[in-house]
Amino acid sequence: MDHDGQRGSSTPSAMLASLLSRRAKLQEELRIIERQVYDMETSYLQDPSQCGNVLKGFEGFLSSSKNTALLKRSRKFQPEDRLFSLSSVTSPAAEEIAAGRDEKSDYGPGRSRGGGYFANGQGKPKKGRAREAKRMRNSSEPDYDYDDDPDEKLRMQRKNEPVEEKEEVPVYWLETTDTVTRRYEFETNGYLSVKVVNDSRPVYHRVVESFLNKFFPSGYPYSVNEGYLRYTQFRALQHLTSAALSVLSTQSLLFAAGLRPTPAQATAVSWILKDGMQHMGKLICSNLGARMDSEPKRWRILADVLYDLGTGLEVLSPLCPHLFLEVAGLGNFAKGMAVVAARATRLPIYSSFAKEGNLSDLFAKGEAISTLFNVVGIGVGIQLASTVCSSMQGKLVVGPLLSIIHVYSVVEEMRAAPVNTLNPQRTAMIVADFLKTGKVSSPADLRYREDLLFPGRLIEDAGNVKVGRALHKVVKPSELLEWKEIFPEEKFVLSRGNKWTDMLLEHNASGEDALRGWLVAAYAASTEKSFHEPSASVLQDAYEKMNNIFTPFLSELRSKGWHTDRFLDGTGSRFAF
Repeated sequence: MDHDGQRGSSTPSAMLASLLSRRAKLQEELRIIERQVYDMETSYLQDPSQCGNVLKGFEGFLSSSKNTALLKRSRKFQPEDRLFSLSSVTSPAAEEIAAGRDEKSDYGPGRSRGGGYFANGQGKPKKGRAREAKRMRNSSEPDYDYDDDPDEKLRMQRKNEPVEEKEEVPVYWLETTDTVTRRYEFETNGYLSVKVVNDSRPVYHRVVESFLNKFFPSGYPYSVNEGYLRYTQFRALQHLTSAALSVLSTQSLLFAAGLRPTPAQATAVSWILKDGMQHMGKLICSNLGARMDSEPKRWRILADVLYDLGTGLEVLSPLCPHLFLEVAGLGNFAKGMAVVAARATRLPIYSSFAKEGNLSDLFAKGEAISTLFNVVGIGVGIQLASTVCSSMQGKLVVGPLLSIIHVYSVVEEMRAAPVNTLNPQRTAMIVADFLKTGKVSSPADLRYREDLLFPGRLIEDAGNVKVGRALHKVVKPSELLEWKEIFPEEKFVLSRGNKWTDMLLEHNASGEDALRGWLVAAYAASTEKSFHEPSASVLQDAYEKMNNIFTPFLSELRSKGWHTDRFLDGTGSRFAF
């Protein structure tokens, strides 16, 4: 079977469209062949030069006087005489016979619905009734003779027939898996709808599937990238411990203020106090957005550390009631910064899991999980506040424990996220792996190797490249002009130092430009380490090596899921000519 129409079709709707197009093409080819057989058969049955045919016999050879009559008689043939055409149910002859039957049933035997023409095979009126046939013909219709043109008669018959609109048959199928039968159907807009027809599973399995549908993206686990389940598990634990800590901190604040509330009162008042003095922290943290884009994992962890710090100050506020405003204000200041950092890094983290462009679905399901475990955490906090943590000693024991679990959950949550944007650390790791193994690492390969506390560390195998220093502090004007003369088309500048190589980027440099510069620096560092050649020739050789491998390297990089259109260097300095 020819699969040219299906090659490259990755979705059921595209495959279906390809098969329907192929079927239409085959039907058209069949129609052309059947028309050719019909025309050749007509010519054979009507040919006056022959002395008979396979249907009427070959009596024309008996005598010349008899031959003329036989030839005339041989031209009279019925549609049923078309043996070759009638071997196919879709041939013009089969349609002609079907049309003749419809006419006879509608208008009586021998009369067509065209106003006096008889369906006797050639359209001639019978002998003795020519005048009647002419009288029955509509005067406004031209007098056609179809004796020698059966195709014209067939076209006229088809023209008079009403056109029936074909109804679109819905394309659907049933699939049974684990005693669950589902009906899959393509909708008019091309999307695939799924409906459960029969479900004989135990109630437990139904509840589990309902939970997955409520708190996991549609199509899970195939619609998300690797690591999403582990990320979600620790995210749930993080929100649970955070909510419990919030209840304890609010209770402590009210004690410090001179109140003796119940745990339920602490929960209700927490929604008012948490927004009281956070605005200044939010304003200060909002200026660090570029750094959060470059290192979203690091800032996400820092956000939760700040949150725990602010919560800890609130828990300790009863120890110094005379400094209530200072301690509570500082705690809320830290929590305000944490809120901005956490929200700012949420989008790049979710984007790293959006395998099918389902970012909104991921965001909605993530918020559902956060809400659920926040409620559970509030319940746990109320229980702790009324029992173990009813005294200050209990808070000093349980508070740090919850904080440790909270920070650990965030760290594991961030390690599981495969961020697919290029920043200095991830670019250096990609280049180092490529030079050592010849393979390009995927975001999932690097996620557990990222340094979340010190992301700016130098990697020797990647050339010890440092990005973002000011141009006037790194390169002299003469060196810059010399570089632009040698590499006028490049949007990066390299300056080799004693301990590292500085790379400076132009304002409009992309991730591809940063990769080109990093590869040149890595090749140059490797050559200088081995042969100690002069710097100019080393850069030329490194540049040629980079150009030889860059195209396949970039293609492999994109196929692994990396975004190469941008290079997120934080607040690094860039230049422009």
